[in-house]
Amino acid sequence: MVKSLSRIAVASAAIAVSLGGVATPAFAADAQLLATDKTLIHPNHGKMVFHDDGDTFEVCDTNADGYGMTGYLRNSDTGTNLLILTDGGDAGCDKGGHNIGNWPSSYQMKLVWGGGGAPVYSELFNE
Repeated sequence: MVKSLSRIAVASAAIAVSLGGVATPAFAADAQLLATDKTLIHPNHGKMVFHDDGDTFEVCDTNADGYGMTGYLRNSDTGTNLLILTDGGDAGCDKGGHNIGNWPSSYQMKLVWGGGGAPVYSELFNE
């Protein structure tokens, strides 16, 4: 009986560790939650930030490589782009606003580098 319980405990621990190892990188690659603002980071190229206070968004090109960044706010229920912001080639970040609703509506940010490659997406969110 003791050996059976030990095996179950070891198996459960192994599953928990393997699931934790799989889930953690997915969240880190998509978006980070910083205080009340949500920041979506495109590796080495730029970022898109949602400021909950005022429902404003900003897209920043952080690499002077000749290519800009385009950020999209989309309604994930309908697939509609609600806001498109582009930054690159000038000082500062591009900003815009859109009123984010409550559940059951859900939204997602998408950030695209003009030099190619895969876009990055935030997790779904709402207020």
